[in-house]
Amino acid sequence: MNASPNSNGCAVAAVALTKIYRRGREQVRALDNVTFDVQRGEFTAVIGPSGAGKSTLLNIVGCMDGPTSGTLRLLGSPVENLTEQQRTVLRREQIGFVFQHFGLLPTLTVAENVALPAFFARRRGDHRVKELLEKVGLSHRGRHRPHELSGGEMQRAAIARALVNCPQLLLADEPTGNLDSATGKAVIDLFQQLNAEGLTIVVVTHNQALASAAQRQIALCDGQTA
Repeated sequence: MNASPNSNGCAVAAVALTKIYRRGREQVRALDNVTFDVQRGEFTAVIGPSGAGKSTLLNIVGCMDGPTSGTLRLLGSPVENLTEQQRTVLRREQIGFVFQHFGLLPTLTVAENVALPAFFARRRGDHRVKELLEKVGLSHRGRHRPHELSGGEMQRAAIARALVNCPQLLLADEPTGNLDSATGKAVIDLFQQLNAEGLTIVVVTHNQALASAAQRQIALCDGQTA
């Protein structure tokens, strides 16, 4: 669990991240002065009870939300001064996202779903899509629609989609949350394989098997690192 991180630089460097939401007259401090880093090539799990701030943290690291205060550097560059367009490019070009509910478009085939980020990046992704479908064991499913897949197959398709633009950082929010233990293990094995190939991975999870597969764990409780 506490393996030494690789020393080839930080993929994520967060200092004193705080996120405050307003709920009527109440202020909710979802994150409170959170400081951590993730080394390039590291596989890190963010753990903690529901409401601890895990998904909020992942959204900020993924540039889908901004902190109320604090600083964040991704892949060596400060994020807080980026324009919204620059954040969009960063998300599209450097970060892959995997979600609990897969997020596949039902009207597209598996191959078309995987190719979608490449399409938005104005890239020809045909060869890359074929390569990724083979990597995640879905070469035979490329022409199928999502409703024809099992839960594990849908998540593997979603992982392939997250990788199509060759991101340097993969973020995953409860990627095994909708899967049984055997299917979840296949996803965990895939994450470990991708990490062994050099991909930096940060997962938010309640799954102890997935958390244990990571090289390091960051525990959150009530918005603070435990």
